[in-house]
Amino acid sequence: MTQVLCVAGARPNFMKIAPVMAALADTGIAAQLLHTGQHYDAAMSDSFFSDLGIPPPDHHLEVGSGSHAVQTAEVMRRFEPVLDRVQPRAVLVVGDVNSTIACALVAAKRGVRVIHVEAGLRSYDRSMPEEINRVLTDQISDLLFITEKSALANLAREGIDPARVEFVGNVMIDTLYRNLERAVPASRTLGGALPEYAVLTLHRPSNVDDPATLAALLGVVGEISHTLPVVMPLHPRTRGSIEKFGLSDGLDGLHVLPPVGYLEMLGLMRDARLVLTDSGGIQEETTALGVPCLTLRENTERPITLDEGTNTLVGASPDAIRAAFEDVMGGGGKAGRIPEYWDGRAAMRIAHTLQGWLPAVKGVRALSATRAA
Repeated sequence: MTQVLCVAGARPNFMKIAPVMAALADTGIAAQLLHTGQHYDAAMSDSFFSDLGIPPPDHHLEVGSGSHAVQTAEVMRRFEPVLDRVQPRAVLVVGDVNSTIACALVAAKRGVRVIHVEAGLRSYDRSMPEEINRVLTDQISDLLFITEKSALANLAREGIDPARVEFVGNVMIDTLYRNLERAVPASRTLGGALPEYAVLTLHRPSNVDDPATLAALLGVVGEISHTLPVVMPLHPRTRGSIEKFGLSDGLDGLHVLPPVGYLEMLGLMRDARLVLTDSGGIQEETTALGVPCLTLRENTERPITLDEGTNTLVGASPDAIRAAFEDVMGGGGKAGRIPEYWDGRAAMRIAHTLQGWLPAVKGVRALSATRAA
């Protein structure tokens, strides 16, 4: 009998699910993996499975792109028959993408227990689709694993019983440590060595869907590139916006790359003088690597990277970005430290908790006995 049906759907999920699947296997917990296909480009999906040693998915929904409503609904529609066929004791979801809330919601309505890995993170910005996904997933989850202690306070404010919450650490960092020695050197990815460089990633709608904001960001990054070369793996969404808004000249002088695999990106970050990003996961990875990070957002759901790590919030203001860049170049930026339980053993803590928790799960709850009319 499958005890846990694990769900992944987008790039950040793959890095979180890899150590979880390995730890479940090591502890003898029968698990299957479902890939929703939310990220369907081979450079952003298939290569991660290969790089991270994730077993081929037992189920692939092949959902593809769409609006938030369409994508979420399609995941739900395709996930329910798989759930009914597999009949796991629990569904495990990770992170905050559309696949996370979609599969958690179907499971909860069918009376199947929901496990949420990376619960309790909050930006308190409801304009972010991910924030809605986080809040709703946590409300319907039965067991919530958190990466930092501030998440426990967030969940308590929202009425979540602390007995359902376990502080285990950060599975993203498990993956980073496991693969650090395998990271592709930046010189190989770039086709030659750069003495020093910065890495830039952009994909958030708030940054790339508005032409004025995107133009300003490309402008200030162009200025930075005169002092420190800037390497930019270009997200498909961002490339589309740049072409749509006629901002291709803003890429002049940057070392633009197509989307890169996990091991290539890990090598780029590890060897960088500085990272500029609007990604949540990269804020965590740079903290673990000890690399200064400037986050191009007004808020973050990962405050520990600010309080203990190497991260600085600068928003999209060119003046703030310039000032923070000069601080890094002049003083080295934040040194930071490794947060508690970011030690490469978070997934094993999850598996050990599940060894005691799953035997108490006596099949599905009464809610799933009948379908909704």
